[in-house]
Amino acid sequence: MKVTKPLWRIVLTFCLTIGILCNGGAPLYAADFTGKTIIDVSVSGNETVPESSILQVIKVHAGDQFNAEALQQDMGAIYALGNFYDVHVNFIQVPEGIKLVYSVIEKKAVTGMVFKGNTKVSTDFLQNLVVTLKGNLVDNKTLQEKSQAIEKYYHEQGYILAKVSNVAMDSDGVVTIFINEGMVEGFVVKGNDKTKTNVILREMNVKKDQPFNAKAAKRSIQKIDNLGFFDDVNIKLNPGREPNAVVVEVDVKEKRTGTFTIGGGYSQTDGMSANIGIGDSNFNGSGNKVNINLQRGLTSVAGSGYDISYTNPWVDDKQTSFSIDYFNSINEWNDYGPFTSVGNGSATDNTTLRSTYYRRSRGVNLTLGRPQGEYVRNYITYTDRKDIYQQYISGPVNYLETDPTAADWDKTYSDGSYLQNNFGTVHSMTLSRIYDDRDNIFNPTEGQRFSLTGEFAGDALGGDFNFDKYTIDARKYFKVGSKQTVALRVTGGYALGDVPVSSQYVIGGIDTLRGYQDEEFTGDKMFTASAEYRFPVAKKIDGVLFTDYGNAWNGGDGYNLNNLVHSVGVGLRIDTPIGPIRLDVAHGDEGNKCEFGFGGQF
Repeated sequence: MKVTKPLWRIVLTFCLTIGILCNGGAPLYAADFTGKTIIDVSVSGNETVPESSILQVIKVHAGDQFNAEALQQDMGAIYALGNFYDVHVNFIQVPEGIKLVYSVIEKKAVTGMVFKGNTKVSTDFLQNLVVTLKGNLVDNKTLQEKSQAIEKYYHEQGYILAKVSNVAMDSDGVVTIFINEGMVEGFVVKGNDKTKTNVILREMNVKKDQPFNAKAAKRSIQKIDNLGFFDDVNIKLNPGREPNAVVVEVDVKEKRTGTFTIGGGYSQTDGMSANIGIGDSNFNGSGNKVNINLQRGLTSVAGSGYDISYTNPWVDDKQTSFSIDYFNSINEWNDYGPFTSVGNGSATDNTTLRSTYYRRSRGVNLTLGRPQGEYVRNYITYTDRKDIYQQYISGPVNYLETDPTAADWDKTYSDGSYLQNNFGTVHSMTLSRIYDDRDNIFNPTEGQRFSLTGEFAGDALGGDFNFDKYTIDARKYFKVGSKQTVALRVTGGYALGDVPVSSQYVIGGIDTLRGYQDEEFTGDKMFTASAEYRFPVAKKIDGVLFTDYGNAWNGGDGYNLNNLVHSVGVGLRIDTPIGPIRLDVAHGDEGNKCEFGFGGQF
């Protein structure tokens, strides 16, 4: 039964609603009424619950002195009746004292849910989060719990600024939930004296006029750090102009990216050499890479040559990359010959039987790359390479002669076919697909990298050789403790067709199988596996314990994982101004061997 109210109470309720009884824009109940006498107590907003049923649960009545704590308890008692969505108390000040008006909003059955402001979470999903509300009577506490559930889901997805800004129910029982997702108003970049601002911002997964996402911000820091231009990268949030909006500040600390080197080196195959190098991985702050290396052999012509490369990692707005690498070099090569039925044998077995010569390789590689999603990138490379038998050095066979003196040498090596089968022009197309979610590409501590590569050479491309070559490489990194890392790598390769020596798989040395001669094992099939335990030693110096397994097989010999050679060892990784240096000592089947090299680890 609906209770009829006197006209004065209807007017009073209206006045309270429009806020004309205010002090400086604030409701009168915000004032201090200590010492005032309550001269009347009434209820507004009740439609189905009689006023008498509401007033009988309160303890503050007309004639009592104002008591804020007692009024708070009375509001709780009215709310505890279970009939109301919300309860408020308002005050009217008159000469005799104050009048109390308990304003109530009765519960209504929810007939529908409307969401405003959601762009990153679908309305259907939000409906499922609050599906239990529909058809039921709700109060403010229930809606607050559902609002918290919505905010929790947003935060789990990385939208840490998102919040339910308001909840309203109309007279028809439709609940409207207003969501403020926390927009990004803009960006500020600091610390980039050399690097252009757009080079940094184009790596940001957080976008202007989109909700801020902490997961996207973390990934953005990784991508900027992986550029290799900075010692430190940080992101912080500054208040924006609009409520709950932010301006993202990116703070970077630049490091030297340009290099100029004059020095020398030594390798077991090429001997002593001198080199001059100039380059910049962030040329003119554009993010482009330019490198020119000139090398001259001192003890022989081996190790002489040059390499000129250029990379633009961001040709267009689709993140297309372009690289060109022009090279011309002479290296010493050892051919062990078909002396053993398993693999190529080892240096211990074949040192006196191997033939050594100089090989010149010159040509160009052109590469285009484009991302597919966040962690996948596809590449296509065109190779034009010419390999020349430069000069015989030593060994039982001089391939420029037709009558070798080694009686046990296979006849196919003495009729000129070796030169024909291994020297000439290679024209090939290489397709690569790489998945990489490592936290840092230079020194990863967690994540994985998986690559699948296929190289296809044939007469259709104008070369002298027809072959297909497939390679799989998988790497996995585990963080152990706070600063230690376990790194694993497995690589397998298989080639079909007429594969020249320069395109065969090469195993041995610091990059593949430590403890063995450089390029000691070659073939058209190969397998390697490595495990490392990495740990800090001092500032910019890391230690490593490692073990390597591997081998390569030729011709009709299939994979034979039972005859893998292996090594164990220890090493250091030193971060220097000219790049990382690797020092390893490995023990294999042939004894101990020291390894030295430049560049990062796998």
